[in-house]
Amino acid sequence: MSTMPWGQTEWVNVVDNVITLEQKESVRLDPERLNGLCRQLGDSNALDVLCRTVEELAVRLSNCERHWRQRDWTGLRKCARSLIAISEQVGMTALARVAGDVAQTVDTGDAVATGATLARLIRVGERSLTAIWDQQDLSV
Repeated sequence: MSTMPWGQTEWVNVVDNVITLEQKESVRLDPERLNGLCRQLGDSNALDVLCRTVEELAVRLSNCERHWRQRDWTGLRKCARSLIAISEQVGMTALARVAGDVAQTVDTGDAVATGATLARLIRVGERSLTAIWDQQDLSV
């Protein structure tokens, strides 16, 4: 602390160590669900379905974020619920669970919890989409 002219005191904050929290979300993919798609549809058709599903999930994650910014709770809940159904079809169990958590926080009317849970949904969604691409060795 140092004294400035006219008796004012200047407070100096010194930070020696800055801790950054890195939020990493684990994702769960159900390989049996993916293998079942391949057995049921054949490799080529399953790949086509998977590509379209990944695109649709990305769009819906973006829509969830848009609904949040617009404070469209009904739209956010509907979009999160649709993510559950789609992600379960391709074995993205963590994404389905967190999307359900978002819908539940909307139902309780807790905007702060909804914002936090939505941020987690975006993180899990991004990691899930990356994992599915990596697992299937797909190219954009």
